[in-house]
Amino acid sequence: MTDDRVHILTFVCTGNICRSPMAEYLLRSVLPAHSPWHVQSAGVFAGAGMAASRAAVDALYEKGIDLSPHRSQPLAREVIDASEVIVVMTAAHRDQIMMLYPEATEKSFLLKSFGRGGDLRDPIGLSNGIYRRVRDEIAACLPGLVAFLAQLQTE
Repeated sequence: MTDDRVHILTFVCTGNICRSPMAEYLLRSVLPAHSPWHVQSAGVFAGAGMAASRAAVDALYEKGIDLSPHRSQPLAREVIDASEVIVVMTAAHRDQIMMLYPEATEKSFLLKSFGRGGDLRDPIGLSNGIYRRVRDEIAACLPGLVAFLAQLQTE
């Protein structure tokens, strides 16, 4: 991956209004300006065009990140085919991708595999404190993910 083309990383969760958009915007905030990675997100059961949840917007606002422009998109064949790396929030999301798009198995990774492992809890409908905790768990995984992306660029 030493060429100059854009590489696409897609975060995937269920509805694409909480976890995956928070991960998308958090990763964008830490990638260098010259990064070849285009970061997006999608949901396995997402509708198109929904705003991020208010609590997710608030959780990122506390870190100086504006999540309000986000609009949800469903996980579709085009997203899978365009993505070089797919990062899921839970093992169930990865299982669903493997079932629907078996060719994407090798490029699908659990977010917390870049941190302490396990699934990332879905905060939908829960307290702002839970959203903050999920935000912080995502942020804790990003150094490992960024190192992984850098390694891919040198291969």
